[in-house]
Amino acid sequence: MRRPPETPHKPAPIRKERTVRFAEFPPGQVPEAMSFLSGLAHLEINAGLDGTSIDVIYDLHDHSLEELESALTDKGFHLECSLFNKLVRALIYYIEETEIHNLDAPTRLLKRSQNEAYTQAWERHPHGDHDDTPPEWREYK
Repeated sequence: MRRPPETPHKPAPIRKERTVRFAEFPPGQVPEAMSFLSGLAHLEINAGLDGTSIDVIYDLHDHSLEELESALTDKGFHLECSLFNKLVRALIYYIEETEIHNLDAPTRLLKRSQNEAYTQAWERHPHGDHDDTPPEWREYK
């Protein structure tokens, strides 16, 4: 996953609190996953209430849910794969990927570019009181 370049000033944190849900089988995945993730810096880990999940708290500048869950699956952990959890997981992946992408996007002056586009469009189109009536008919008395 591509991270935005380091800046001289510390950016505002983008704190995320997510729940990683594990399959019921094999049992005992939660303690092992907590010990595995505890080796990562800038990550808070808490056991979930139901016994098959863990709560992770991280800054989006440091981690993403997709990165954490792919590290867990690479280590052999089995995540819950119900349709609802797959949809939620895909939505979170997309949101976080978009946020990370927007972190390194340059700031643009939208007001100026919008005004320039409006001005150019105005200059190219006929405007004002335009009358298609021939001049001899307009001056007819």
